Amino acid sequence: IMDASGGRERIKWTTTIIISSSLKTCEIATALENGSHKVRYSDTLERGSIVFSLSGAAFLLMDAKECLMSAEEIFLTKIDKFISIHQNSFLVLFAPLHGPEEWNLMFRIQQRFLGSNLRILPVHNTVNAVYLMCTIAKTTSKPTIDSICYRMITTKAYIIEQSPVWRTLQKIKLSTDSVSPDSEC
Repeated sequence: IMDASGGRERIKWTTTIIISSSLKTCEIATALENGSHKVRYSDTLERGSIVFSLSGAAFLLMDAKECLMSAEEIFLTKIDKFISIHQNSFLVLFAPLHGPEEWNLMFRIQQRFLGSNLRILPVHNTVNAVYLMCTIAKTTSKPTIDSICYRMITTKAYIIEQSPVWRTLQKIKLSTDSVSPDSEC
């Protein structure tokens, strides 16, 4: 879409967001509502969870200080339950400052969930968290991910087409079949 000056006009991205009822009075819920998104609250969603329905991205909000003061098995069990329900899951770990204790906490969580579908997002404040969640949700939503994939394929084709190395290989007709793994160099 072009605007009056001939430049591209940005279309505001909105989606439906399902938020745990436990976050009704939370700053993040207010910020998401103010962002023109359709916000729905759910009593059945895991406490501290936010799900962007269009992309399927699910975020579990946790305060680093609360995690450090509670028993490790309590928050690890909560994370485990969360990632077993949500395929595209992110742990949003809040801390005003990420010092040695917070980084150690993230390291322990990463070790515990290594190989799982969990990604950890260290954030400092509400603005930071909302920006990251919306960016991830937008880029993983169907229309945007299709556009990104198309642009990547087009770029790859252009790079191959314009590559002097590729042209040289085509000229000498070097193919993967002519190179055997047993040949000496």
